[in-house]
Amino acid sequence: MTYTENLWLFFILLAGIVIVPGMDMLFVLANALTGGRRAGLAATSGIMAGGLCHTLFGTVAVAALSRLLPALASTMIVAGSTYMIWIGLKLMRSSITVGAVEGGRRAATGRIFGQGLATCLLNPKAWLFVLAVYPQFLRPNFGPLWPQAVVMGLMTILVQLSVYGSLALMAARGREALTSRPAFTVWVGRSAGLLLIAVAGFGLVHRLASL
Repeated sequence: MTYTENLWLFFILLAGIVIVPGMDMLFVLANALTGGRRAGLAATSGIMAGGLCHTLFGTVAVAALSRLLPALASTMIVAGSTYMIWIGLKLMRSSITVGAVEGGRRAATGRIFGQGLATCLLNPKAWLFVLAVYPQFLRPNFGPLWPQAVVMGLMTILVQLSVYGSLALMAARGREALTSRPAFTVWVGRSAGLLLIAVAGFGLVHRLASL
């Protein structure tokens, strides 16, 4: 496999994991719906900063740990998948509506940015992706790891910007329509939970089968 083919495969996997609804996407959606475009983009910026942190972690730690301590990597992946399933179950039992949160005071964009960063860093889906994927794409035969990490980091934040930024803008424009249709937002939240369970379950079964 060439380096270009390696990057294309990483891009496909990255786009797939970002597009799947999860904590990051719901955080952006909630802020855009309750605070408008500015709040949605602040949430997106925080998550993009978190994506850079994941890239740094993947370069410094995961690439080494997954090779030297494969048992630890497997344990963390199983734990992350289990936690994702738990989050998915909570979402499926929830009733997320715009009206339920719109009456609250709008947070400052700086606070939203910090919350977005924390949400991304605490997102088990992101850690699962880093632990399972980064060691496979940061390869010494393609040269030093740091230049590869820079490219992968840029790809990560650009995909996050495209997906979450677009979602924030669309949600901000559709606030009024969604506010008048609470059943739709409930359905979106529960569907996101079902997708999280499906993705986490697949990852958990695949990991357990490889042990």
